[in-house]
Amino acid sequence: MALRPDDTVCFCFKVSLQKIETFCKVEKPKYASEISDCLSAGTGCGWCVPMLKKLHGQFCQPYTPPWRSADVQTPSIREQDAAAVNEEIWESGRQQYLAKKKNNPQ
Repeated sequence: MALRPDDTVCFCFKVSLQKIETFCKVEKPKYASEISDCLSAGTGCGWCVPMLKKLHGQFCQPYTPPWRSADVQTPSIREQDAAAVNEEIWESGRQQYLAKKKNNPQ
């Protein structure tokens, strides 16, 4: 089962999938980091950063900087597995990530 619109993507700041999708449709951010700038998602523990990148690729048009030639394209970050994650699996993975981060601080 995929994440539903009201499911939480960023647990640190309680940011839902619907909020991220709406932000992307309205603001059309060029970079995934702009989601963090506005919604704070991804700025806490960091667990949701890969998902934010995948969602940005899913909801936003790919951006090619003007300094890149038309024949040099960066690989797409669109991933099909973002749709296969439900909130329980997502939260469980976050808990494991936080435990590993706590046990192995860098």
